[in-house]
Amino acid sequence: MKNIAFIGTGVMGASIVKHLMKAGYTITVYTRTKSKAQPLLDAGAHWAQTPADASVGQDIIFSMVGYPQDVREVYLGEQGILQTAKVGSIVVDMTTSEPSLAKEINEAASIKGIYSLDAPVSGGDIGAQNGTLSIMVGGDRQIFEKVQPVLEIFGQNIVYHGEAGAGQHAKMCNQIVIASGMIGICESMAYGLQAGLSMEDVLKSITTGAAGSWALSNLAPRMLQDDLQPGFYIKHIIKDLKIALEEAERMNLQLPGLQLAKNMYELLQTRGYGEKGTQALIKYYTEQ
Repeated sequence: MKNIAFIGTGVMGASIVKHLMKAGYTITVYTRTKSKAQPLLDAGAHWAQTPADASVGQDIIFSMVGYPQDVREVYLGEQGILQTAKVGSIVVDMTTSEPSLAKEINEAASIKGIYSLDAPVSGGDIGAQNGTLSIMVGGDRQIFEKVQPVLEIFGQNIVYHGEAGAGQHAKMCNQIVIASGMIGICESMAYGLQAGLSMEDVLKSITTGAAGSWALSNLAPRMLQDDLQPGFYIKHIIKDLKIALEEAERMNLQLPGLQLAKNMYELLQTRGYGEKGTQALIKYYTEQ
């Protein structure tokens, strides 16, 4: 399985493609804005005009796009992956999307003799750059095991969760922790600053204790430097939290912390922070 297509070369996708190319895979890429893929093309990746064109003859087709509607178009649209992917190929959607859509794609793929996995990731731009992403996988276990060596090129913590859609459900669990946890980090920063503390010193104290987390270690320092560049966009976390809340409602589950986080991020989006990273939540406290 040496021929791979990758649909969507954004903040994380581009780094994943670089790891795959370094490992010796022949990569064909498609993204809506060709100029964004130019560094990959300069490095030897091939360009395709549509997802369908990119998928012709490929062994594995990865996708990492923005929203569920983009996933639907990329897979099921007139120029979608499933129009041209060969029998026996494997499609792997790494977008954080709807569990129900993952099941729909799996069913549509199986009709055409194509295998499908939903495999959303966590770790942001840093994890993608370092090849240490956490990958949550749903679909057929045998197909997962077949693809796992490829996932290990850019992922470090790769877990199979069950049938189609299970990977997306696991990612919702991840996003719920991130969303509510970011509130705690921002409130800690706001409190410490108001108390006149050196927050650099505070971070030295709390990052290795019970409060420690990836977000505290990696995103709190960015907050202190007013570095709001996205490892993961606010506009995308809002999308994810909406999906999680919709799924929770179907399960008759109340998640007030998740609802609060979504409301706060939506307020920041109205203030023009939608293209910034999730650490921009600190602005909720510093710009009141």
